[in-house]
Amino acid sequence: MKSFFPKLMALTAMVALAGCSSNVTEESTMKLVTSVDFSQVKIQDAFWSPRLEKHASTTLKVCIDQIENQTGRIRNFENAAKGEGQHSGIFFDDSDVYKALEGMVYSLVNHPDPELEKKCDEWIDKFAAAQQPDGYINTYYTLTGLDKRWTDMDMHEMYCAGHMTEAAVAYYKATGKRKLLDVCIRMADHMMSVFGPGKRHWVPGHQEIELALVSLYQVTGEKKYLEFANWLLEERGHGHGSNEGGVPWNTAYHQDEVPVREMTDIGGHAVRAMYLYCGMADVAAYTHDTGYIDALDRLWDDVVLRNMYITGGIGQSGENEGFTEDYSLPNLTAYCETCASVGMVFWNWRMNQFTGDAKFVDVLERSMYNGALAGISLDGDRFFYVNPLESLGNHHRMPWYGCACCPSQICRFLPSIGKYIYGTAEDAVYVNLYIGNTATFKAGKKNLTLTQETRYPWDGEVKLTIGENTKQEIRLRIPGWCKSYTISVNGTEVSPAVEMGYAVLPGKWNKGDEIIFNMNMPVEVVAADPRTKENEGKRAIQRGPLVYCLEEVDNPENFDGLQVAADTQFETTFNNDLLGGVETIQATARDQVLNFIPYYAWENRAAGKMKVWVDLAEQQ
Repeated sequence: MKSFFPKLMALTAMVALAGCSSNVTEESTMKLVTSVDFSQVKIQDAFWSPRLEKHASTTLKVCIDQIENQTGRIRNFENAAKGEGQHSGIFFDDSDVYKALEGMVYSLVNHPDPELEKKCDEWIDKFAAAQQPDGYINTYYTLTGLDKRWTDMDMHEMYCAGHMTEAAVAYYKATGKRKLLDVCIRMADHMMSVFGPGKRHWVPGHQEIELALVSLYQVTGEKKYLEFANWLLEERGHGHGSNEGGVPWNTAYHQDEVPVREMTDIGGHAVRAMYLYCGMADVAAYTHDTGYIDALDRLWDDVVLRNMYITGGIGQSGENEGFTEDYSLPNLTAYCETCASVGMVFWNWRMNQFTGDAKFVDVLERSMYNGALAGISLDGDRFFYVNPLESLGNHHRMPWYGCACCPSQICRFLPSIGKYIYGTAEDAVYVNLYIGNTATFKAGKKNLTLTQETRYPWDGEVKLTIGENTKQEIRLRIPGWCKSYTISVNGTEVSPAVEMGYAVLPGKWNKGDEIIFNMNMPVEVVAADPRTKENEGKRAIQRGPLVYCLEEVDNPENFDGLQVAADTQFETTFNNDLLGGVETIQATARDQVLNFIPYYAWENRAAGKMKVWVDLAEQQ
C-alpha cells in the first residue's frame, strides 16, 4: 500500500512543538480531520438512544456494584490507603475501576446526575489516599510489597497508570475538578524519575500508558509527557523487554520483536497491539514521525486484509488472546475479544483523522456495530469477553468476569460513541456515521449546527439539516458496503464528486437547507477470501453495516444442515417485538427457510447453537 504521508505534507501545516502551552491545539498536529467531541453531540436515535439509556440506568450500576460489593476492587484502594490488609483479585484489577470511572464520567456529560458525580468523587478520594509519597500508585504492589515494584515489565503497572490517566483527563474536562489529574501527574513524574534516557530501560508489557501520556500532554501542555511516551515506544525491539528477574519474554506476544517503525505484520496479543498502534498514532501526530505513519500504514493492511473477521473482530486464538497466521480465521474457536474490537474503533478513528479516508471509518463501523456491540447484552447487564462466529450452544454472556477488562471497556466506550460521528477540517465537515443527533460545533470560524434524522442501520435514508449559513463543504461518507445511492439537496438530486470515499457537497449553505442521502440497503451474500480455508464453501449474510447470524432458537429443525443457495430469496421484516426491535432476514433456499438476526443480538434468549457462516448448497 502506498504511503499517504506525502499527501498529508501538502495538506497540513508543520508546526513546531517548542513552546506549547496548556492549550495544545489540533493545529499543532499532523491530523487532517479534527473529531467533534461527543459532548457537542446530542444523540436522539432509534437504534442507539435505547442502548445509551440502558448504559446509564443499568450498565453503570452493574459495574459499580461489582466493583464495590461483589469483588474486592475498591477495597484494594481502601486497604492500600491504610497500608494493611490483603490484595484481592488479579494484579491489574485497578484498571477495571479506572475504566468504569471513565464510563461514569462520559455518561455525566450527556446525562448529568449529581449522585453519580458524587460517586466519582468518592472513588477519586480513595485513589488519592492510596497514592504513595513518591507518587507511585498501584494497589497490588502496595499490598504485596513495594520492594517488588518495577521488577517485572509484564505486571501492568504502567497499564493501570494509563487507564487512571485517561479517566482523570476525562473527569477534568467534564467537571474542571483536577484532584485525580494531580494524582496522575505525580504518578507520571514518578515514572519519569525512574525511567528514561540515561536511566533504566523499560518496555510496558501491556501498552496503554503511551496514548494516556499524550492525553496528559494535551491537557497540561507539558512536552515532557509526550517525550516520555515517545521514549517508551522507542524502547521496543531492542532486547530490553523482560519478565521478573530479567528473564527474556516472548517478544512476539508483546510486540517487542523489532523497533516499532520497522513493523510490517500484526502479531501477539490483540488488545496490546491496538493500544500500541493508538499510542504510535498519537505520538506521531505531534512529532510528525513519518516512520511511525508508514508502519501504521503497513500494519493496517495486514490487520484488515488478512487477519480481520467479517464482524470487525480480531485475534483468532485464545491461547495468546491474539494472532496466529494470515487468513487463519476459525469460527468456533474465534477469540475476538470485545476489548480488541473496541480497540479497532480507537485505532481506525485515529487513522481517519490523519488521512480523511473513509475506508478507516468503514472498519470502525464494522467493528462498532458487530464485534464491539455484541459484547454487551440488550439489557445492558451481561457481557461477552470472547465473540466467536459459531457456537455449539455452550457460549454464554456473563454478569462479570474474574478478568473484567471487557465489561469495563464497553462501559467507557458506549457513552462516547458520539465523537465518531463528525469531523472537521479547515473548509469541510465530515459526516462519518449515520446516527440521529443534533450537534453544534465550530466549523471554520463559526459555529454550525447539524441535525441528522435516520433509522440507520435498519434503513439507508439519512436527512441532514443545516442549522446556520456556512461555506463549509459537507462530506458524506459512502460506506464500503453501499453499492448504489442517491443524494438530493433541497429536493433536487445531485451527483457530487467522490473523494477518498466521501461524496463532496460544496458550500454555500443556508440555514434550513436539507440533504437527503439515500443508500440502497439490500441483503448481501458474502464470500470469504479464498485463502480463508475455514469458510470455503460457506457464505455470510450482511445488510448495511450489520452482519447477520442464525440462532437455533429461530431455526430449531436441522440447524446443522441449513444451507443457502445461489438462487436463495431474501425477505426483510422489521419486528418491533423481537430483541428490542430488529430487522430480520428470512431466506428461502429450495425447501428450507432460514431465519437470520443481527449478530450483535445473539445469545439474548434461549441457549442454543449459532453460526455466521452458512454452508452453500451445491448447484443442481
